[in-house]
Amino acid sequence: MKIKQAIDLHKFLTFLVVLGLMVAYNNFTIGPWVYLALHGTYGILWLLKSRIYPDKQWEEEVTWWKGVAVFTFLISYWVAPFLLVSSYSEPPPILISAAISINLLGVFLHYTSDAQKYYTLKYKSGLITEGFFARSRNINYGGEILIYLSFAMLAQHWLPFVILASFAIAIFIPNMLKKDKSLSRYPEFEQYRQNSGLLLPKLWGKIPDSNPSAIAPNNDG
Repeated sequence: MKIKQAIDLHKFLTFLVVLGLMVAYNNFTIGPWVYLALHGTYGILWLLKSRIYPDKQWEEEVTWWKGVAVFTFLISYWVAPFLLVSSYSEPPPILISAAISINLLGVFLHYTSDAQKYYTLKYKSGLITEGFFARSRNINYGGEILIYLSFAMLAQHWLPFVILASFAIAIFIPNMLKKDKSLSRYPEFEQYRQNSGLLLPKLWGKIPDSNPSAIAPNNDG
């Protein structure tokens, strides 16, 4: 099986899981409805992205038990809706507004930067140093972090923040460093690295012009 199959299954089930929690706890207040709309829609958008412009790193063939392990690891993302629904805690309007705003920004950065990466590399191989990646080498991960930050905010509990930090430490950061290491063998990458942030945008410095004939074959390493 492919890693993406375990991830896609989790995204598909998220809407049903959150709705099931709402039914089980008979909690149909505004907080759970907002959470269902945000996280459920995120899962649907992920499935569309997986179909239209899939991420190459999730196409890796793995054993079934590794796929099960990935799915089990992802289940921890359902802690936030469980805490929100089961606690009957009502998020204040200002928190809901902030979470929605952060979620929208995260979705925009995550899905649009992934689209830029996919279609740029489809038609022209080379190091992507413009658009969303001009100032941040991993703006797509930044968007994903913002998305799950909004979910953690709605839960109003410390545990979802710890889970998000664990994913960042165990998956996001290692993947970013692995990509940098792979691309470091190309001389043009060093200038790009100095003028862009690993995750947060670096708002100063000159970004080198892209030269596909002399640089890395893609931005995935």
